[in-house]
Amino acid sequence: MFLDLQGYYRRQPDPPPENPPRPELSVGQQKLLVWLICFNLLLLLVAPIGGATVVDALLALLTG
Repeated sequence: MFLDLQGYYRRQPDPPPENPPRPELSVGQQKLLVWLICFNLLLLLVAPIGGATVVDALLALLTG
């Protein structure tokens, strides 16, 4: 069995480091982020319809 004669394991742990402040978005960056989100939502609705149209056109070309 290990005998701790120097008191090493009774020492208090170091306090956790403080979190650095998070960077904040500027007004221009916020506007760009909103535009990108809106564009992605629009593509989320339009892309499946466009993809189905392309597949349908390819099938029509291949079947004659």
